[in-house]
Amino acid sequence: MSQARKHRGYRSQKVVANYLAANGFTYAESTGAGRQGSDITGTVGIDWEVKARAGFSPGATLKQMKDRANPLDLRLAVLRLNGQGEASIGDWVALLSFEQLVELLKAAGYGDLGGRYRPLLRVRCVAVWVCDTPIM
Repeated sequence: MSQARKHRGYRSQKVVANYLAANGFTYAESTGAGRQGSDITGTVGIDWEVKARAGFSPGATLKQMKDRANPLDLRLAVLRLNGQGEASIGDWVALLSFEQLVELLKAAGYGDLGGRYRPLLRVRCVAVWVCDTPIM
């Protein structure tokens, strides 16, 4: 991997951490280079993997996060696609397992609620697991 690609990856981590810090995750920090585990710290219960490369393998990334994370952590990969600049971070892609997506949707009140369904666009909410209790 070229130095320019590595620099882009490290810079992407910093951009993600700054975006999180400005959007309710005050203590989010990029781990920088050479550290094992989550690419972003300061977000209890979330394991972050930031990818900024063309040869992205979704299956390998999900496996990497599942193998290293606490099973109670929400595991998220943030993908900076080729052609996406820092200013478009809101358009970067986030990836998580379908199982965790369903759990998030249920924790946010979506799904069968005694025969009533809540439209997907009415509520925007993310749950974070600390221990085994969702905190809203």
